[in-house]
Amino acid sequence: MSIYLPIAEMNVNILLIIFIGMLVGGLSGLFGVGGGFLMTPLLIFLGIPPAVAVGTEAPHVLASSISGAIAHWRRRNVDIKMGFILLIGGIAGSTVGVNIFKILIGFGQIDLIIQLLFIFFLGLIGFSMLFESARTTIKKYRTTSTIRTKLHQHSWLHGLPFKMRFHRSKLYISTIPPILIGFVVGVLSAMMGVGGGFIMIPAMVYILGMSTNVVVGTSLFQIIFVTANSTFFQSYLNQTVDIVLASLMILGGVIGAQIGARLGTKFRAEYLRGALAFIVLMVCLKIFLDLTLTPSELFSLSNQ
Repeated sequence: MSIYLPIAEMNVNILLIIFIGMLVGGLSGLFGVGGGFLMTPLLIFLGIPPAVAVGTEAPHVLASSISGAIAHWRRRNVDIKMGFILLIGGIAGSTVGVNIFKILIGFGQIDLIIQLLFIFFLGLIGFSMLFESARTTIKKYRTTSTIRTKLHQHSWLHGLPFKMRFHRSKLYISTIPPILIGFVVGVLSAMMGVGGGFIMIPAMVYILGMSTNVVVGTSLFQIIFVTANSTFFQSYLNQTVDIVLASLMILGGVIGAQIGARLGTKFRAEYLRGALAFIVLMVCLKIFLDLTLTPSELFSLSNQ
């Protein structure tokens, strides 16, 4: 059963798109990521033009993030105050990112840039999370006695001005780092069609020192508004949002996010990081091979 996509200008299987939406939505609720880091490459693998895949993924990430954030809100795992500080940079960054995206479309280099960005960031984040997961697991099994450690370690961040107290995250830090992190993630969100959670969450844990029980919900809360901004500008400036494709992905994504949020409470954090790292690296490898290996057909005709 197929349907025609007016913006992508091609036919796709309806059930396949809904299933992929459920899968990625489940990852959104389970890991606290928007899911775009996986959905955008999958759409490209299916033959969707990269520019359309990026633009159309934004509303899907938005819907999945809303569903996942509601689930975490009910568990009181969202730091609203930190979320709004991250949004200051996120909204500005996503606006800048969409305009950069438009410029690259004009140069005709957007497809290559999207693939290179995914290879770099997925590889970097994947290896970092895999190393951290392995280190935490090994350390836990080697430790025979319980050693109390400080809740937060002081670093150069504590010397910056404009400090604010975040009660839910148990932090008293400058607002400058969260704003900068939000800005960088916002730019990447607009240019890669991702929510930015796969970068946001490690930054929240390892740079800001946030409590791990609130990073997922807070990340999803921030993703909601950043992707809403990206969706508007991608549709208005670049006309790369395929509403038919987005609707099918949203249908599956909302269901999957609720399932993922429930499963997330049943697994250890280090195991979840390891699983996410493996998925990220597999996607990265597939993009790299598609970009470097010689295709079976060197020349082909396409109506895209």
